[in-house]
Amino acid sequence: MNFTLLVVVLLTALAFVGIVVALSRAISPRSYNEQKFEVYECGLPTRGKSWMQFKVGYYLFAILFLMFDVETVFLFPWAVVMRGLGPQGLISILFFFVILVLGLAYAWRKGALEWK
Repeated sequence: MNFTLLVVVLLTALAFVGIVVALSRAISPRSYNEQKFEVYECGLPTRGKSWMQFKVGYYLFAILFLMFDVETVFLFPWAVVMRGLGPQGLISILFFFVILVLGLAYAWRKGALEWK
C-alpha cells in the first residue's frame, strides 16, 4: 500500500500548525508586569498558601463518574443498531453490562460511593 498521500496530509497538517503557532507568537501582544504573574482568585489577593490538598474522594468520585459516563455513551450506538446485531450483539452487550455491574459492585464494596 502506498502511504504517500498519508505522509503528504500529515506534513501539511504539521506545517499548518507550525505556521499558525509561529504567527500567533509573532503578532500577539505582550506585557511583562508584576501583576500579570500573580495568582488570580476572584480578584482578591491570596492569604497564606494558595496550594492546599483536597480529599482523594473528590478525585475518586470524578473518575467513577467519567468511567460510568463513558460506558453509558457506548450504550447509545448499540441501542441504535440492536435489531441488526442479532443474538451475538445481545450476548456482547450483556457481557458489557456484567463488567459494568462488577465495576459498580467493586466501587460500592470499597466504599468509593460513600461521601464522608
